This record gives sequence, C-alpha cells and structure tokens, in this order.
Amino acid sequence: MNKPFIEFRKQRDFSSILSDTFGFIRNEFKPFMNTIFNIAGPAIIIFMLSLAAYNYVSGDIFNFSTFGEPSFNSGNIVVTIIVALLYFLSAIAAYILTVATVLFYIKSYVDNKGITDQKEIKDNVYKSFWSFFGLSFLKGITIIIATMLCVLPVLYVMVPMAIVFSIYVFEPRRSSSDAYSQSFSLVNIDFWTAFGAFIVLGIIYYVLGMVFSIPSVIYAIIGTGIFSGEVDPGDMSSFAQDPIVIFLNVLNTFFQFLLNIILMVGGAVIYFHLHEKTNFTGTYDRINEIGKIEE
Repeated sequence: MNKPFIEFRKQRDFSSILSDTFGFIRNEFKPFMNTIFNIAGPAIIIFMLSLAAYNYVSGDIFNFSTFGEPSFNSGNIVVTIIVALLYFLSAIAAYILTVATVLFYIKSYVDNKGITDQKEIKDNVYKSFWSFFGLSFLKGITIIIATMLCVLPVLYVMVPMAIVFSIYVFEPRRSSSDAYSQSFSLVNIDFWTAFGAFIVLGIIYYVLGMVFSIPSVIYAIIGTGIFSGEVDPGDMSSFAQDPIVIFLNVLNTFFQFLLNIILMVGGAVIYFHLHEKTNFTGTYDRINEIGKIEE
C-alpha cells in the first residue's frame, strides 16, 4: 500500500502544522529512523558511551563517607575533565548530524515527491557539517543572550531559532549568516501561529520526556531510601556509580535525544508554512503541474 504524500510546501493553520508534523513521522518512521541511525548512529553511540563514562567517573569526585564533610577526590579530576570533554564534543556532533539528516531527508522527500535518495542525503549531511556547526554556535549564543535578558526575549527568539536550520537547507543559495538573519524576518510573517505550534510541540516533547524518565526517578527514590526515610550520605557516591542508575540515565537521555526529532520536523513544517505564505512557490508549482496534466 502506497504511503500518503505529505505536501510540505503549503500554508497551514495551527492544527495542520501539528497534524502534518506527526503525520510525516508516522508515515516515514521506518526509513526515516533507518537513515538517521545510518548517518548519525556512530556519533550517537559515542555520545551515549561518553555519557555513561562521565556519569561513572563524576560520581567519584566527591566522597560523602563523612556526613556534612564531603571531601574532594583530586586524583580523579583529570580523567573527569577528559571524559567530560569527549561527552561535550560527541553531544555536539550527534546533534548536528541528526538535525542535518532530518532536514536533508525532508528535502529529498520534497524534491522527489515522497522518494528519498539515501546517498544524496548522506553526502549533503557530511558536506554541510561545519556550516551547521556555525549555525549551532550562533543559535546557542542567541538563546543564552536572550535568557540573560529575560523571559520574553527567549520566547521570541526560540521561533526563529527553530527554523534557522531549515532556511539553510531548503534555500541552498543562502550562507549560514544569511539563514540566521533571514530567520528573524521570516517569522514576522505569521509569528503567532508559528509560536503557538512550537509551544505545543515543546509541551508534547516535555511530557514525553517526563514519561521516559519515570523508571530513573522510581529507581533513584528506592535506591536512595527516600521512601523509608533512611537516606545515607555515605552511599551517595556508590549509588551514582550504580550500573543500573547509569544505564537508566543513558537510556533516558537517548529517548529524550530522539524526541528532539519532533521539534526538528515541526521546525521544517513551520518554515514551509511561513515561506509559502510569503512566496507561494509551492502553489505556483502545483498550478503548473495541473497545466501539464491537462496538456
């Protein structure tokens, strides 16, 4: 049975943005996820392994064997710094490769009317890695500055930052700096629809993330003796290094990392809505196709 084709290049209302975001993920789930893991999988694995190593070594920095007098384990600090650096770099690489794969998959899907070219996607992802790195840096700095200013600037900048990668991918003639500046202009076309859709997607992401974190929370409560009221600070270091705790934390982080795909696809859908509302390129193309069929 043929899968229904999701037309990205069209204007949408609030509900259509949400339904098409999840409709695309549902319809393309298997090839979509296979492509993500084929391209970004090695970086994601390194990210998860370095997270597990960081959780293990960082749990041994402080010694809580004497209540109220924690001591600092300086002998482990060098190892912790090295592992933390590997964790930080692998997290960046995994994020960049994942978001690039998601967007170039959608680009191939749109350009080929529902058919994706795996080789083309991989080539585009690797070729654009450093451009995505630069955009990620600009995005991070912008969010940090907005956060320092107050709540309202953050609520505003998160919308252009949600579509900045899409502008770079779907408008290949633009540089990274052009995509960054264009994102602020484009969101003003229909800010409140984009803002509302992204807020709802963010809430869905948060709720699902909380659900996946429940096993970790339950095990932590039981393992630390909170239910029984017998919390022993001397066991805190050993509990942090508990293999089950580390495994659950890594698993939780893995699922939350994958949940980011919802926001990535949603950002692409919002971008096409705003772009179509301005340029009508998808509408003109569909009119031309009707004319060709009639001929």
